[in-house]
Parts: sequence; structure tokens; C-alpha cells
Amino acid sequence: MKKFNNKLAIVTGGNSGIGYATAKELIAEGAKVIITGRRKEAVEKAAEELGAIPFVADQANLDDIDLLKNEIENQYGKVDILFINAGITGGLIPIENMTAENFDNVMNINFRGAYFTLNKLIPLLNDGASVVFLSSIVATTYHPNNSVYQASKAALNSIAKTAAAELAPRKIRVNMVSPGPTKTEIMNKAGLNEEKLKGINEWMIDAIPLKKIGTAEDVAKLVVYLSDDNVASFMTGTEIVIDGGMVL
Repeated sequence: MKKFNNKLAIVTGGNSGIGYATAKELIAEGAKVIITGRRKEAVEKAAEELGAIPFVADQANLDDIDLLKNEIENQYGKVDILFINAGITGGLIPIENMTAENFDNVMNINFRGAYFTLNKLIPLLNDGASVVFLSSIVATTYHPNNSVYQASKAALNSIAKTAAAELAPRKIRVNMVSPGPTKTEIMNKAGLNEEKLKGINEWMIDAIPLKKIGTAEDVAKLVVYLSDDNVASFMTGTEIVIDGGMVL
């Protein structure tokens, strides 16, 4: 008997990186998993590889979230595990040069979209369900040129803790996973060239006591742990840092 047999899980941004790895782990444990993403071809390809159910949705678009809610309600019923994972870093820009476009892109996906994904799916959550937000160690760091991304994750942590308090009467647990440097495509999407990426990777490895960068699978296993009632039933409003000791 697998731990998530007969459970429905939603993974936003599930077509790559941490979302993909988490969907894979959840399916391996018996869950039926719906993955979302903005690019139809990528979502459908990932779903086929994983054995997941694809749904094309942009977390920044509230109409898409409504469509997702309606699809779940009409086709699948109640949700047991919700992993709000989709996010972007945006450009590395100092505050002085920040554009409204970059600000809105990051905040609309990382904060506003995450907030309203939870907002709209709460009625579909089973009592005793698990919600996990993908945050980041940057929520409590203040590195130059990264103000909007850092602020978006700090805001995410704030609402996650409030949601944990609000949903506790229904025994719905809300937790945060905050990775440090992790091997995913997110930095490539920030528009950095190969030389800059190499330099950042070397700097990060040097700054991490365990002298390695984490993997998407490391984070996925932690999300699965938090989603398991048998081992994490007394955990809510908790942020777990998984960073190789970087913020020590």
C-alpha cells in the first residue's frame, strides 16, 4: 500500500525542475497528480513522461486559475495535496533601474498568482489536506540587484503562515520549503549567459558548507515528507530550509 493511494495532488509549474521532480515522487507514492504550466507542449510532454494529468495554466492569470478550479471540481473532486511551486527569478536589476514590467512579472507569478491559487482552491481542499509553498532562502536575504524576487518570497512566507493559522481548524497544514542553490532551469531563464552562470555556480559552491548544489530531487523528497500525514501531521506554518548550510 503506497502512502498516497487514492489521493489527488496538484503541482503548479510541474513540467520542469522542482515541480517535475515532486510530481514524479508523488506518483511513485501512489498519488494521482495534475501538473500545470504555461507552455502547452512542455506540460503535455512532461505529463506523458510522468503519468500525470496535464493542465495548461499560467499562475499569473486568475482566469486560468478559475479554469483549473472548475476542471478539478468537475472531473476529479477534492484535493489532498497542493504544491504551489511555479515561480520566476526575473532580471537581476538594481532598485534604481527596476522596471514596472519586471516587477509585475515576478510579483504576478510568485506572489499574486500563488496567493490566488490558494484562495481559489481552498474550497476544494479536503479536511486534513497538505499545502506546501515553494519559497527560497532569499526570503530572508538582501543581496543587491535581487530586490523583487527576494520580496516576492518574503511575501509568500507571510501569507503561508497566515493560511496555516486560518486553515488549522480544518486540520489543513500549510508549510514552506526554502531551497538554497538548486540545479534547475530557473537561472537559465533569468537571461544569464553561460560564463555568468558558471561564475555564479562556482561562487555558490564556495559559499555552501557542504560544497555542492542541491538537486530538484532533494527538494521533492522534502515536499513529499511534508505532505505525508503519518510523519508530518503536527507540522504547520513551518519553513524548512534546504540549502547545504548556506545561511549558517
